[in-house]
Amino acid sequence: MKGSNRTSSNRVFITSMVILAVMYSVFGLVSWVNAILIPYFRIILELKSNIQSYLVTFAFYIAYFVMAIPSGLLLNRVGYKRGIMYGFICMAVGALIFVPAALIRQYWLFLIGLYCIGTGLAILQTAANPYVTIIGPIESAARRMSIMGIFNKLAGILAPLLFSAVVLEAVDSTIVANLEAGILAGLEKELALRQLTHALITPYAILTAILLVVGIGIRFSVLPEIEPEEEEEGVAVRSDTVSKTDLEHAKGIKKAKRLIDHPYLIFGALALFLHVGTQVISIDTIINYAGEMGIGLIDAKVFPSYTLTCTIISYMLGILLIPRLVSQTTALKFCSTLGLILSLGVVLLNFSVSFLGHSANISIWLLASIGFANALIYAGIWPLSIHGLGKLTKTGSSLLIMGLSGNAILPLVYGAVADVHGLRAGYWVLVPCFLYIMWFAFYGHKIRSWKRTEGV
Repeated sequence: MKGSNRTSSNRVFITSMVILAVMYSVFGLVSWVNAILIPYFRIILELKSNIQSYLVTFAFYIAYFVMAIPSGLLLNRVGYKRGIMYGFICMAVGALIFVPAALIRQYWLFLIGLYCIGTGLAILQTAANPYVTIIGPIESAARRMSIMGIFNKLAGILAPLLFSAVVLEAVDSTIVANLEAGILAGLEKELALRQLTHALITPYAILTAILLVVGIGIRFSVLPEIEPEEEEEGVAVRSDTVSKTDLEHAKGIKKAKRLIDHPYLIFGALALFLHVGTQVISIDTIINYAGEMGIGLIDAKVFPSYTLTCTIISYMLGILLIPRLVSQTTALKFCSTLGLILSLGVVLLNFSVSFLGHSANISIWLLASIGFANALIYAGIWPLSIHGLGKLTKTGSSLLIMGLSGNAILPLVYGAVADVHGLRAGYWVLVPCFLYIMWFAFYGHKIRSWKRTEGV
C-alpha cells in the first residue's frame, strides 16, 4: 500500500513539474520577446531616445511592483490553480490589445498591452515560484528552479527567432534595413511603417488564443492545490539536511509573525530587484548595443539567444552540481562574484574579436556571458529569502515578486546614463548591483534580526 502511495505521489510530482515547465516556457516566450520588441518599436514608432525605447520593459515589469501584493491576496482568496487561470486570462487580454495598437500604430496602447501581460505574469509567478520551492525538499529548490529556468530560457532563445520568422520574414528585409538607415521618406516611409506594424496582428491574435487554452487547461489539470499547512511544511528547514547553525536560524525565524520581522526576506527582495534588472539589461539592450557596432536588426536578433544560451549552460551545471556537490548558497556566491567581474570587463576592456560570424567589440561578448552568471542567482536568492516563512509564504512571495520591478526601473536608469554618456558607459549600472548581490550571498541572507546585538 505504501508503495502504491509513493508511486502516486511520484506521478503527481512529475506531472506537476511538467505543468510548471509549460508555465515557465510561457513566461520566457512573452518576457524575452521584449529584447526584439524594443528595437522593433524604435523603428516602427520612430522613437528618439533610449529612455523612450525602454518604456517597453518599464510598462511590462512595473506591473510586478503594482500587482504583487494584490496577486498574493488573490491567491489567498481563490487558491493557486484558479489564480493561475486568471493570470493567463490577463495575459491573453494584453496580447489582444496589440491588435488595435498595431492597427492605429500608437505606442501608449502597446504599453497598456504590455502592462496587462506583465500583470498576468505577476499573478503567475506569485503562484509558480512557491510551487517549485514547496513540491520538493527545500535543499534542492535551486535545482528545481534551474530546471524551470532552462525551459524559461529555451523559450527565451526561441522568442526573438520566432518573432523574426513570423513578423520580420512577413516583410521584405530591405524595408527594415532602409528604415534603419533613414533612406525612406514621405508616403513610401509611411507605407513601410504600416506594413511592419500590421505584421504584429496575426501573431498576437494567435498568442491570445494559446494563452487562454493553456490557462483553462491548467485550471482543470491534476496540479495539486497547495494548502497553508503544506506551505509551512514545505518551507521548513529540515534538521537532517542542514547545519546546526542554519537549524538554529530556522527555529529563530519561525517565531516571527510579520514579514518585516524577517530581515533576510527584505534583503532578498532588494537582491532580487537588482538581479533581475541586471538580467534584463544584459538581454534587452544587447541588440541596440550591437546596432552601435554596425550590426543591423536582422543580424543582431541572435544576440539575446547567445546570452540565454550561456544561461542554459549554467542551469545545466546547477542541476548536475546542486545540492550533491555544491550548495545553492555557494553557487550564489560564485555567480554573483563572476557577474561583477564580467560587468567590469564590459566597461573596461576594449578590443575587437571575430566570433560566431560577427566582428564586434569584446564587451558585447562579455555582456552575453553575464547570462552564465545570472542563471543561478535567482535560483539562489529565492529559497534563501522564502524559507521559514510558514503561513506568510504567499505574502512573502508577493514581496519578492515586487522585487521583480527591478526589470522596469534599472533599464530606464541604464537608458538615462546611455543617453548622456553612451551605450557602453551605461553598463556601469551593473557594477553596484552585483556588489550588493555578493553581500547578500556572503552575509545578508543569514541576518535574522534587526537588532545588531543578536548577530546573525
